[in-house]
Amino acid sequence: MSTTARTTLDQYHRMIARGEFEPVEENHVELIRGEILPMCAKGHSHNEVLVNLTEWSYDSLPRGAARVRVQDPIELPSLESEPEPDLVWATPRRYWKRNPRPEDVLLVVEVADSSLAKDRGVKLELYAEAGIPEYWIVNIPDSSIEVYRNPRGKRYAGRKTYVGALEVRPLKFPDLALRASELFEVEADD
Repeated sequence: MSTTARTTLDQYHRMIARGEFEPVEENHVELIRGEILPMCAKGHSHNEVLVNLTEWSYDSLPRGAARVRVQDPIELPSLESEPEPDLVWATPRRYWKRNPRPEDVLLVVEVADSSLAKDRGVKLELYAEAGIPEYWIVNIPDSSIEVYRNPRGKRYAGRKTYVGALEVRPLKFPDLALRASELFEVEADD
């Protein structure tokens, strides 16, 4: 039995509005199933892979086809959750009054290094249960992209791993292709 105090999504939003998690650098949290949990610190590899993924998104998506959101929250009201995935493609609209919800999410991506177990566990279950159609884990240790599709309860019915020159094509945009190796190309730092 958990002794953690539960928080609703509305309570969490009021806490944010009151500045209870400031400064963000010291209090980087997300709401998962009613619990306010700390987020993992991000290393250099994580940051570089996310930049590569973000640039690919902007370069590849047709203008106005989706909103690219980087490390911004999505709302999962039925699960009392507001995770902050590394990258989301959302339906093309403005989100002034709320964050994207499952019906708005076209693709959700987590970049995983130290967070790999969490991204394959609690995050995968959360996104599947919310009905998000496609979830990618960019797996830094294995230089791969794990693609999960067809949510069924707390799991995804489909899983495929892409490495090297293998191309992954997003469900909603099958004309776009990303080779896993594009995210992991290493150049010498100056």
